[in-house]
Amino acid sequence: MKKEEYRNQALKIFPRVCAKCGREFSGKKLRELTVHHKDHNYQNNPSDGSNWELLCLYCHDNEHSRALEAAWQGAQDSNDEKKPAAKHTPFADLMKLVRGSDHQAGGSRK
Repeated sequence: MKKEEYRNQALKIFPRVCAKCGREFSGKKLRELTVHHKDHNYQNNPSDGSNWELLCLYCHDNEHSRALEAAWQGAQDSNDEKKPAAKHTPFADLMKLVRGSDHQAGGSRK
């Protein structure tokens, strides 16, 4: 199915509203409403629209940017398994320090 065909089909199925931000589109602004493939496969175009959602240009760009960032983060996170976990606990002796400062000042708290 060609891009124009599935876009026209999506406009018939769904309300002319961005599925993310909720903006409504009509007239000349309708061109700013795009078809987003939920599975990110532009060739997966079931006629019932189950893989589509209408997004405005801004939300569509954001959706793809988040997907790219997640893929990049996933590649970075694979190295984290090799790193040891942090073992430093900066507040472990906090009560001892607080109580020590009370004794030095001559006061006692309970």
